[in-house]
Amino acid sequence: MASIREMRNRIRSIKNLAQVTKALETVSASKVRRAIATYSQTRPYAEKAWKLLLHLARQPGAESLHPLLTHREGNGPVLVILVSSDRGLAGAYNVNIVRHTLQAFRDFESQVSYVTVGKKGEAMLLRRRRTVMAGFADLPPIPRFVDCAPIGQLVISEFLSGHFDRVFIAYTEFISMLRQEPRVRKLLPLEPEIVPMGVHSPEATHPTHAVFTYEPGHTELLNEILPRFTSLQIYRSILSAIASEHAARMVAMRNATDNARELILALQLDYNKARQQSITSDMLDISAGAEALAKSMAEAAR
Repeated sequence: MASIREMRNRIRSIKNLAQVTKALETVSASKVRRAIATYSQTRPYAEKAWKLLLHLARQPGAESLHPLLTHREGNGPVLVILVSSDRGLAGAYNVNIVRHTLQAFRDFESQVSYVTVGKKGEAMLLRRRRTVMAGFADLPPIPRFVDCAPIGQLVISEFLSGHFDRVFIAYTEFISMLRQEPRVRKLLPLEPEIVPMGVHSPEATHPTHAVFTYEPGHTELLNEILPRFTSLQIYRSILSAIASEHAARMVAMRNATDNARELILALQLDYNKARQQSITSDMLDISAGAEALAKSMAEAAR
């Protein structure tokens, strides 16, 4: 059994660790709320833009108006944006999204290239010898749209150049503090029949069939809105993934704090038992010594 001093030091170390995990839990809870608030602020624009795109995309010959709407024949190369985190301590968050993504594209993995957001996902893909053509890391804790715009510019450029026939984004969707689910969504070519993430307005998903006159023309509007809307979808996916990451980290740190407290209680019990045994042993030694002293004094008095 460990000495009393060793047990006391171990209890002190675990208490310090519990304070750290509790602080990380508090910080993650704050960041979840900030990410959700930022995500919610983008919803009105996303729904209005989607409504406009539906009207434009459902016009006769709309596919020929913009290449981001044009479907390509066959099963050509695929580009996947994988959103993970830069840091660990988030339970199975990164493992789950990477596993889900690899499973989704297992039938044609030789045709898949990746653009990663976050160091953890990139490292896991490279260990599995997947093709990573670009990586983005060290984004701000709650990124702005301009921070994520280069990702959209890259994938749109790769799609328009013909290097890839389809573009997907893999991320973790925030549902609640206790529930986050991996998702793979198609980004390009844009398909009007597929409702994008976070668009809940009936008006946005089922627009009226009224006839509109657009100024400037359809092509000019699509040239402006389609790239911006694609980048917005990437940005909203990243915000949802960030909220999921911090929610997962909050739960992981809460579990770590609870486990530390249980371990402290168990160690405290062992420590008290050891102290009790030590005190009992000392008292027996004192009692034996006193008895021996009394006996020797009695013999000397005879």
